[in-house]
Amino acid sequence: MKSRVWEMLSWFLGYSELRRLKIFINNEWHKATKGKTFAVINPSTGEEICQVEEGTKADVDKAVEAARNAFKTNSEWRKMEPAARGVLMRQFATLLRRDVDYLAKLETLNNGKPLEDSKGDIAISADCIDYYAGWVDKIAGETLPSAPDTFLYTRHEPIGVCGQIIPWNYPILMMAWKFGPALACGNTIVLKPAEETPLTALYCGSLIKEAGFPPGVVNIVPGDGPECGHSIVVHEGIDKVAFTGSVEVGRKVQEVAGNSNLKRVSLELGGKSPLIVCEDADIDYAAELAHRAIFANAAQSCCAGSRTFVHEKIYDKFISKSVELATKRVVGDPFDTKTQQGPQINNSQFKKIMNYIESGKKQGAKLECGGERVGKNGFFIQPTVFSNVKDDMEIATDEIFGPVMSIFKFHDYDEVLKRANETTFGLAAGVITKDVTRAFKFVNELLAGSVWVNDYDAITNQSPFGGYKQSGHGRELGSYGLREYYEVKTVAIKLV
Repeated sequence: MKSRVWEMLSWFLGYSELRRLKIFINNEWHKATKGKTFAVINPSTGEEICQVEEGTKADVDKAVEAARNAFKTNSEWRKMEPAARGVLMRQFATLLRRDVDYLAKLETLNNGKPLEDSKGDIAISADCIDYYAGWVDKIAGETLPSAPDTFLYTRHEPIGVCGQIIPWNYPILMMAWKFGPALACGNTIVLKPAEETPLTALYCGSLIKEAGFPPGVVNIVPGDGPECGHSIVVHEGIDKVAFTGSVEVGRKVQEVAGNSNLKRVSLELGGKSPLIVCEDADIDYAAELAHRAIFANAAQSCCAGSRTFVHEKIYDKFISKSVELATKRVVGDPFDTKTQQGPQINNSQFKKIMNYIESGKKQGAKLECGGERVGKNGFFIQPTVFSNVKDDMEIATDEIFGPVMSIFKFHDYDEVLKRANETTFGLAAGVITKDVTRAFKFVNELLAGSVWVNDYDAITNQSPFGGYKQSGHGRELGSYGLREYYEVKTVAIKLV
């Protein structure tokens, strides 16, 4: 693997323009005000890819100033017809598709996901931008009933400058989910990509400029959370913050934002999502679906089906099939077309996951397969399957964010509904059954923002995504995603 990675590393550093490793403000590339940089690591090897300029409060201030200027009433962006904004967004989507090979290699080098998965993420991201480009001239208010001498109506207006903080598990896709509705509504943006995976976001800065967006509409400031992210959240020149990440950090974001200028906040946080396999399920289909639900993207997904509840009548057969699938899963070089699972994102996550595996064994769960490191370099972990998992074990309650499948046994449907809902999370849930009545009962009673029947992770651009309870508030995607990015103004005109 090492020779392949070094080949990619040489290709990246030789082909990319160094300005793309700087900070993108006002359609220009800047060095960090404090002159500091940080290392970006290849998770397949643990080695440094390159250095990126580290944004701090001073750089956030510059980005906010550019975004505020771009949002002024008489600015080019604010005077633009909605359809013209849509043209720019579609051009950006076109450029994403044009550069899919380059972006996919960059994403895989930086994030570690298999190359074909990276290509898929970029295609979906372009589709998301296109979807919201279609909304630009349809974000309309209402004419309301009123007295005969009064004209009463509402306007939907952009909020202003939007701070957006995205995670490392789907770098380019999370960017698209936030860019799309914000730009469609006419806002301007200050984006902080995750410090682990800033490279594709920075490259997209060059595409934003090439697409023709006016200066200051989109600004990208790489940096860490405590300094750069915090500066975005507390900045009084930012009108709204959208954050995707952990519950722990999301709680801080909401508190700090409230203590600044009471800016609007939307949060998409963690999950410990149940997938319930009923006794009438086709075992082969159910096991394959459950396998994908947890192990996709190296299990680094907030809505992963990380609690698999299986009816006692089919439990043993389901375990056998799940172990077969896990042991066949190919883990390794993400640039190899045979690879199904790449590395975890960094050494910290690797150690955290390995500690959870040890915890599962110590607390009495049965390790059916996996549980070991793969190779000597990078942060690879075998797909791991535990059976006989109890609801109070750490692997049952905590979001592991790693390739650990926990399989629980149940015998009663009212019982499993209660157990599935006994969590502080509420992002997603799934059920596999041929009984339509049972399916609707689960849909109605599961406490989750998305419930999938005989499917999992069935996310589309038109369907809203977000969580109940501590999985966050607000929604991304669909028309609901637009609501997070516009204000509603009531207008009453007395006819005299």
